[in-house]
Amino acid sequence: MSDARAVIGVLDDLRDESDELDRLVGDLEPERWALPTPAPGWTVAHQIAHLAWTDRAALLAATDPDAFAVEAAAALEAPDTFVDDGAREGAAQPPAVLLKDWRAGRDALQRALRAAPAGARLPWYGPPMAPASVATARIMETWAHGQDVADALGATRAPTARLRHVARIGVRARDYAHAVRGLDAPGEEFRVELTAPDGSLWTYGPEGAAQRVTGPALDFCLLVTRRAHRADLALRAEGADADRWLDIAQAFAGPPGPGRSPEGADR
Repeated sequence: MSDARAVIGVLDDLRDESDELDRLVGDLEPERWALPTPAPGWTVAHQIAHLAWTDRAALLAATDPDAFAVEAAAALEAPDTFVDDGAREGAAQPPAVLLKDWRAGRDALQRALRAAPAGARLPWYGPPMAPASVATARIMETWAHGQDVADALGATRAPTARLRHVARIGVRARDYAHAVRGLDAPGEEFRVELTAPDGSLWTYGPEGAAQRVTGPALDFCLLVTRRAHRADLALRAEGADADRWLDIAQAFAGPPGPGRSPEGADR
């Protein structure tokens, strides 16, 4: 597959992931936007506002790198609060305005990423990223925050092949998950074998690796986005380092946060 076709495929998946979440919130009564989600202090509105804020940041990075640099510098002056501040500001809007803003922003980002020239590198809060990587990260965030919304609404989402994007980030972020906790990363690669929603196998790492992680792709994605506790997931580790990784794995940048408690635990 050519690079151009690969970018289009990822962007199509981002569109579809966003549309699925839109179907959950598009017809919500205004009062249900205030329902609490599992993220402490965040309502359904905060979750959508965060996605809208991040889409705007990505759009600025794709269309006006100099303006993005100013925004990024301001954000990084308040590393512990700028994400919450963005969500809080957006959530203060009436739900209809927030929904319209989120839809317009993600559509504009789609157009900008599809128009990005081959080989483009877009600035971000960390290292610059290719348009396909930006879209992949947006899929991960949309899926993860969509899980928070689904949990708040008592909705069950059917897993899709789009989880492969989340799983891939989770595998690639193994060493980062150690570094963000001040731990040394394992010196050897792991084998990761995940059962996809259609029953096929997604594999990562050398087949003969001594340490392995196996289980459902959905469970792995819930784990690395910290949307479920390991105790509630059907993941298996072989090897001490692989076992430790499942306790600390995360697919996103920044502090790990408290994560979810096991089901039935006091909250």
